[in-house]
Amino acid sequence: MPEYTLATLVAVVVVVAVELLWARTGIFGTAQYWVTMAIVFLFQVLVDGWLTKLNEPIVRYAPAQFAGIRFPFDIPIEDFGFGFALVTGTIIAWQLAGRKETA
Repeated sequence: MPEYTLATLVAVVVVVAVELLWARTGIFGTAQYWVTMAIVFLFQVLVDGWLTKLNEPIVRYAPAQFAGIRFPFDIPIEDFGFGFALVTGTIIAWQLAGRKETA
């Protein structure tokens, strides 16, 4: 399995496991979280699509390091996994910090 693909899968699994098994903030059950993710992915498509467009890429990926699936606008699908893990991990941390502050 390509390195970038594997790292993406690990990041997603770790963040989901942290939420479901340890943090238990309940974010996956809220509309607010999913609306936030939709907004993040909308802007990710716009920015990442511009950065990774194949006709004039600003960011290049080594073909052997990712799955090679690009959608939409030539965006490697792994970028969405990393975006999910980064934003979700940040929201979890924010929620946990808020718990400590109110306690």
